Amino acid sequence: MPKHKVTLADKFDLDQHHQILTGTQAVVRLALMQKARDRAAGLNTAGYISGYRGSPIAGLEGAFQRVGKMLTENDLVFQPGLNEDLAATAVWGSQQAEMRGEGKYDRICHVVRKGPGR
Repeated sequence: MPKHKVTLADKFDLDQHHQILTGTQAVVRLALMQKARDRAAGLNTAGYISGYRGSPIAGLEGAFQRVGKMLTENDLVFQPGLNEDLAATAVWGSQQAEMRGEGKYDRICHVVRKGPGR
């Protein structure tokens, strides 16, 4: 049986269990995997990813933007924040619809990227 040759194209194929990933690609894959796990469990979930562009994890927004269509297909939204406070407020706001009974998802998974501590 020939071994599967691992390539960079495998990074977001959730059927592939071995990938070559950068740290930022791993965060994107994590969001996609969470959606797949929720779907398998019968949950209707979404994801909201935000953060401050000046944070030490530069390049994360580029990694999410490069998979734009895949995010949309999996009910994931990436919205960069103008600063830490606005990014955190946007994530907090994405949770408010369910509190008012207006939510359309069972839950929303969040990834928040933040800059250096104060």
